[in-house]
Amino acid sequence: MSKRITIPVEPPVSRFVFPNAKRGVGPQGIVCLGGDFAPGTLLSAYRQGIFPWPVSSTLVPWCSPDPRAVLLLDQPPEFSRSLRRAMRNKPFRVTVDQAFARVLEGCGDREEGTWITEELAQGFQELHALGWAHSVEVWNTHTGELVGGIYGMAVGSMFAGESMFHRETDASKVAFASLAERLHRAGFRMLDAQQMTPHLASLGCQNMPRGQFLERLAFAVNDKRTFPKDEAA
Repeated sequence: MSKRITIPVEPPVSRFVFPNAKRGVGPQGIVCLGGDFAPGTLLSAYRQGIFPWPVSSTLVPWCSPDPRAVLLLDQPPEFSRSLRRAMRNKPFRVTVDQAFARVLEGCGDREEGTWITEELAQGFQELHALGWAHSVEVWNTHTGELVGGIYGMAVGSMFAGESMFHRETDASKVAFASLAERLHRAGFRMLDAQQMTPHLASLGCQNMPRGQFLERLAFAVNDKRTFPKDEAA
């Protein structure tokens, strides 16, 4: 079980300085290459609207795509009837921060390969220990198995969703929806989903121009909120 940290601990300052996120070029919005995955580096990047998208352990683009996929949380999130049924009726139990490392592992277990390198996973593990990175887990209540989850980082009133996975139908959708509802209740303004996919669109995410996203982010970074740490839904 993870140790509970109510107020995140600030890590040592990064030795890297990122270019302005508005300078991102190409479909991925590449801002720069290189750097490291120290907690201070990752936190600095996310505060500026930049995230890593490693090609390998040695080739690391830092990205700020335009447009940006987001789920706004000013109003209660709306989900499809089928997803609501899955949240009510399927044999799922939802927890928070009870299996962060296992969610990371699940998100990285992809046949097509993964950008979650060992170094990046270690950086997020350290951010989790410091109280910045969080996971939502979905368990099958009959088998007790972890069947889905999502992880990311809370910065002010913005949550940067990094990745999600499922081993049973609808499990990743339930993880995402459960996270979004908790964030809304806790006063968070926005869930950053980075780049749009059909899966994210089905969950209510919308594309936002990068400039507008960065303006919202600048406010959210200083809008202090506490990540909702209740354990079960």
